[in-house]
Amino acid sequence: MNRFCIITNSGKDANDKMAEHIVSYLQQKGCECLILENKRWQAGGISHFTNAAQIPQEVECAIVLGGDGTMIQAAVDLVHRDLPIFGVNTGTLGFLATVEQNRIDDSLDRLLGGEYIVESRMMLKEGKMFLGEDSRSSCYALNDMVISKRGDCRLITLKVYVNDELADIYRADGLIIATPTGSTGYNLSAGGPVMAPNVHAMVVTPICAHSLNKRSLVLDGRDKISLEIGQTKEFCEDLAMLIADGRVVGELHTGDELVIQVPRGDTKVVKLPGVGFYERMREKLNGD
Repeated sequence: MNRFCIITNSGKDANDKMAEHIVSYLQQKGCECLILENKRWQAGGISHFTNAAQIPQEVECAIVLGGDGTMIQAAVDLVHRDLPIFGVNTGTLGFLATVEQNRIDDSLDRLLGGEYIVESRMMLKEGKMFLGEDSRSSCYALNDMVISKRGDCRLITLKVYVNDELADIYRADGLIIATPTGSTGYNLSAGGPVMAPNVHAMVVTPICAHSLNKRSLVLDGRDKISLEIGQTKEFCEDLAMLIADGRVVGELHTGDELVIQVPRGDTKVVKLPGVGFYERMREKLNGD
């Protein structure tokens, strides 16, 4: 690799300085690197921060500066470019990042020397309720999609179908559908299992289910998940909202149906050998 672009949260001065340092360092090594404009814009009702159409075709890797939120947003913005992402943590947790910012020079040298691997991370896509006119701007998520109660509802009823077969009915505050990448996020906090990033599967986890025997459901990545918003009380409809990677996509009510599947597009994450998934999980999540 010798042609790069940088995606960063330009509202932070420290990120701007780091971006400038990376550009200078790479240019000294004979590489090309540009900093992309970072601002919010809409396409098909979906918010983006990086316009993938403005990235030159010869760019081979996107260097993303920020925390997990910046990484996730970059993954959604670049889902149709098939462009590997190299994450540099300038945030707090930084579980998805490849390296910490204090090791950037050494890490860039390893990247330029071909000492890296590229992991494929599956994504989720809602393909019915919130399908845009242009499928390229439809609703994607790298971590998870959450159906959460809204308004004065104390509980919502969610019917879960797997490949058109009724799997379960949940009465809960909501439901999380997570990828292996997202299994260490909200899903983990809600009591769901951690999945290794190379597992091609999805996990469905209820949020505060009103039952003692409702647990997570792990599904094959080829399965189709259909969700129907039910009605918990006779005198009022259930109100909910769909949230994709922390972004509110739209509102839902009794009778609405969603279809969530793994799309063709995925996210390619550049990793450096030496620190494995389980070591990183212990380091970042155990608080030791």
